[in-house]
Amino acid sequence: MAVLEHLTSQQAIDIENKYGAHNYHPLPVVLRKGEGVFVWDVEGKKYYDFLSAYSAVNQGHCHPSIVRAMAAQAQTLTLTSRAFYNDMLGKFEKYATDTFKFDKLLPMNTGAEAVETALKICRKWAYEKKGIPENEAKIIVCENNFHGRTTTIISFSNDPVARKNFGPYTEGFVKIEYDNLQALKDALQNTKNIAGFLVEPIQGEAGVYVPSEGYLSAAKVLCEEHNVLFIADEVQTGIARTGRLLATCGNCSCTDKHCSDTPEVKPDILILGKALSGGAYPVSAVLANDAIMEVIRPGNHGSTFGGNPIAAAVGIAALNVIKDEELANNAYELGVLFREELNKFIPECDLVTSVRGKGLLNAILINDTEDSSTAWDICMALKENGLLAKPTHGNIIRFAPPLVMTREQLLDCVSIIIKTLKEFKK
Repeated sequence: MAVLEHLTSQQAIDIENKYGAHNYHPLPVVLRKGEGVFVWDVEGKKYYDFLSAYSAVNQGHCHPSIVRAMAAQAQTLTLTSRAFYNDMLGKFEKYATDTFKFDKLLPMNTGAEAVETALKICRKWAYEKKGIPENEAKIIVCENNFHGRTTTIISFSNDPVARKNFGPYTEGFVKIEYDNLQALKDALQNTKNIAGFLVEPIQGEAGVYVPSEGYLSAAKVLCEEHNVLFIADEVQTGIARTGRLLATCGNCSCTDKHCSDTPEVKPDILILGKALSGGAYPVSAVLANDAIMEVIRPGNHGSTFGGNPIAAAVGIAALNVIKDEELANNAYELGVLFREELNKFIPECDLVTSVRGKGLLNAILINDTEDSSTAWDICMALKENGLLAKPTHGNIIRFAPPLVMTREQLLDCVSIIIKTLKEFKK
C-alpha cells in the first residue's frame, strides 16, 4: 500500500490496529481535516468536535495565526537544542511570564513532562529551601487525579487500568479526597516532610468534577500556613477553557470580564500544556517565581526539544489568539448557555441525571453504571448525528468544544445532543 494512497475509514482503522500498539480505544471515526470547530472524516462527513483533543485545540483547528507562525518559524530555524541560545525562546518566556505573572518559565513538550518537572522542582525546593531531609519529601495528591501516565505519575493514580503491572511504583505521595479541606488539613498537620500539594482545579478526566466554591483559595491558605507549595495542574483547565485565562486565575494579567468576579488563588507552581500551542505543536511549561525556580541549575533538568524555536513561536501565537479573540469570555458565556439549555431538558429525560462544569468544560452524568456501554453507545449515536464526544469513567460524557464556537453553533450542538438523547429515551 502506497503511503500517499487514499484510505477508507475501515482501511485506516485496520492498518493502525495491525501496526500500532493498542494503547487507546478511539471512537471509530477517521479524521483527515479540521477547521475551527469542525472536523471531516476521510469520506468527507463533517462533524462538530466536542472534545478539542482533550482541550488542546481551544483556539480551533488549524487556526491561521498559529499555523502561519509555525510555518514561518519552521522555514527559518526548527531546533538548536538548549546547547545554544535561540532568538525565540526568550521572547516566549517573557510573554508567558508577563501574561501569567511569574518570574520564570521552564519549557517542556507534553503535559506529563511538565508535571514531572513540577514534581522535581518541588522536591528540590523542599531539600534546599525548606530543609526537609533528602529523599524524605512527600507531596499530597488527590484521589481520582489524572496528571499523565509516566511511571512516577501512575504511582499516585488510583486508576487500575493505568497502574496494574507497571510497578514498582515511586514513593513519596500522600493521597487525599478531592474537594475535602479537612482531609488536606489533616494531612498537613499529621504527616511529616510535606513539600507540596498537587491539584487539578477541576478534575477533567475523572468526570469534570468542579470543587466547592472557595476550595482552592482555602487550600492555598492551608499550604501557606505549613510552608507547602501549591501546585496547580492547569494542563487541561488552563488557557481560557473554564471561562477565565486560568481556572485558578488569582493574579494573571487577563482582562476576562468574569475573572475578577470570582478570584481564586495564585499557585506557587503553575503547570501548562495542551492549548498553550493551540494543538498545533507539543508545548508545555512550568512557571514559578525566582525563590522556587532558582533551585534548578544546569544539568538538573532538560529536554532536547523543550524550548525549541517552533514551540516558542507557536506558544506566543496561541496566547495572542486567546487574548485577541477574547476566548475566555466566549467560553464563559457559551458555557452558561450550554448548561442552561441542557438543564431545561434534563427533568424530562430519565437518561441524564445532571450536567456540570465551568466555561466550556462540561459533562453529563448518564443514569447507568460505570461498567455499562450506555455512554459509549450515546457517543456512537452522536457521531452519526454529526457531533464527536467521548465517555470518561464509563457513565460520564465530557463536552469540550473549541472556544471559537459561536452561539448559533452551540445551540445547534445542543439540539443534536438533545435529539440523540431523545432517541435513546424511546
